Amino acid sequence: MSQSSHAGAPPIEVRLDQRPSTKFARERAAFYRLLPQLLATHRGQYVAIHDEQVVEAGADRLDVAMRVLGRIGNVDIFVGLVTDEPAPAGRSGVIRDLSARGPGG
Repeated sequence: MSQSSHAGAPPIEVRLDQRPSTKFARERAAFYRLLPQLLATHRGQYVAIHDEQVVEAGADRLDVAMRVLGRIGNVDIFVGLVTDEPAPAGRSGVIRDLSARGPGG
């Protein structure tokens, strides 16, 4: 197919760098963008991200979050553990009894 056959076609628009839609999503994205550097400086600690930068760090997630919220107020932040290990699977604690299935189950 020659380039002349594409002359009347509309251009294709590709958007690869779209900003996350919420402040929390932006802070979370910033955490993962900063993670390689944080591994060298804050490994094993929780860090709070606000305005796409580290504003607090410590060993206890809730303590870190409360210090930030006490200092800057009730705004969206992201608090993440600085590690290169995969996150543990979350469990809800809900137990589903499959032995008492009704008809069709």
